[in-house]
Amino acid sequence: MGFVLNSLFVYSPQSVNPANFDFHCHSVVSDGLLPPLEVARRAAANGVDLWALTDHDDLGGLVEARAAADELGMGFVSGVEISIEWKSIPIHIVGLGFDASHPALCDGLQALRQGRIERARRMGDALAAIGIPSVFEGALTYAGNPSLISRAHFARYMVSIGIARDLPGIFQHYLTPGKPGYVDHRWATLADVIGWIDAAGGVAVVAHPGRYKTMSNGDQRRFLDDFKDLGGQGIEVTCGSHSPDHVLHFARLARHYAFHASRGSDFHGPGESYVDLGKLPQLPEDLKPVWRLIR
Repeated sequence: MGFVLNSLFVYSPQSVNPANFDFHCHSVVSDGLLPPLEVARRAAANGVDLWALTDHDDLGGLVEARAAADELGMGFVSGVEISIEWKSIPIHIVGLGFDASHPALCDGLQALRQGRIERARRMGDALAAIGIPSVFEGALTYAGNPSLISRAHFARYMVSIGIARDLPGIFQHYLTPGKPGYVDHRWATLADVIGWIDAAGGVAVVAHPGRYKTMSNGDQRRFLDDFKDLGGQGIEVTCGSHSPDHVLHFARLARHYAFHASRGSDFHGPGESYVDLGKLPQLPEDLKPVWRLIR
């Protein structure tokens, strides 16, 4: 039987030195397809022994996720994926192992969720202007949590009405920077988010760093300098969207900055994910796994 170290971190005997940890995935609380209970069951069935649910900008699934993990014999770590903007580049930061009741974190996330709704309305207006009406309303039907409406919900609705055959096609032609359905939005700052996570006793991790295509190598180094200077401690080295070359590159950067390394599938649901829960390659053996920082 597991025991609780803080309000949302659980160790169980098999996860004291976990063989298969997955610290990045989503449920219907944000833009995933499955409720937290079903995400937990899928993780356990795939051999995950230490797990974090990291919904976008919302902690609403953590109680259900923790209870399911405990019942299934998995260790559990509180998690969230938070949207920031750094020098006009949208970036995501994963928070791990925090107190989910801390007011600084809860208040900051509430402000971000309100911003998401406003952005979604503007996206709907932009798509209507090019002859695709009512996409905001349609996307809402795909959002289990309307306050977390996202581009993924827009993409699912647009596929359903035949705008493109699949989600990558929608993103490529409509929902990425420079495309007609993409709108700029003022997210939190890097300092804001690391401050919230640190105040709540958690660990800040750079999410899927290989996905920031507009970031040059120089920008990447400057961002990681800022991240470390502000108290960031981890980087996803092995994740669903990373190629083997990405893994080698970000392993080198983890060593250079003395970051702890994280591992996460970024699972959203069957048929919509780069890789299934717990099915990633292991981290390079010499790296320090991020779970060592979580107390």
